[in-house]
Amino acid sequence: MDNIKNKVISQFGKHAEKYVTSEIHAKGTDLHTLVEWLQPQKAELVLDIATGGGHVAKALSPHVSHVFATDLTRDMLANTARHLKKVSDNVSYIITDAENLPFLDESFDIVTCRIAAHHFPNPQDFIKEVARVLKSNGSFLLIDNVSPKEEHLAQFMNTLEALRDESHSRCLSVEEWQELFSKSNLKEVQSQLRKKTYTFPSWVERTANSQEQINRVNQYIFDANEAIQKYFNISCENAEIQSMQIDEWMVMCKKED
Repeated sequence: MDNIKNKVISQFGKHAEKYVTSEIHAKGTDLHTLVEWLQPQKAELVLDIATGGGHVAKALSPHVSHVFATDLTRDMLANTARHLKKVSDNVSYIITDAENLPFLDESFDIVTCRIAAHHFPNPQDFIKEVARVLKSNGSFLLIDNVSPKEEHLAQFMNTLEALRDESHSRCLSVEEWQELFSKSNLKEVQSQLRKKTYTFPSWVERTANSQEQINRVNQYIFDANEAIQKYFNISCENAEIQSMQIDEWMVMCKKED
């Protein structure tokens, strides 16, 4: 298995409960928006890839026939199932690699993936698999952190993420995602690029394994030039980082024949 995938299993297994309760993951306004965009129907089948804390599965399950919530990390998925089974009785839980899905062609009306794809080492394989299992005219909704077009800003963002989280692979740019969609006959029909604010201390602590690692992340930000700190809106108080902003993209595609 790819080294990044092994780190994903280790990282998310250790921090599974944090992703169920995380404010950004559990209470993001995008959860309401994605239901509005997708307009799910009672007869439809949904695949939620890299479900994490299960927040998308929970949001969609009342509106559809069944949700297949998948994740690479067994402990993460088991923890999510314990929570979701209390409120959703039409969700199945399957240990699955996003880049090698164990489903037949054209099985799903809707495929979703939220705040996870930056952990996938081969995003081109992920998108090919999404297109393969999605029914003709089915909907694919992706939400993820994206890197700016400017190379120095993209490099800063991905280096920062890797310092904070050893399971990080790479945030793609919007343009890179669009190229992958085009190659797999996924037509973009709606999108939204927005700034997402992190409460810095809790964001760093969610994945850091030591105070030393947290210190490295802090120092990397302090060492960044003024233009970088301005772009990511680094906010400090009493010489401590309080918050920062990154770019997040929400996009819905339709599978063309």
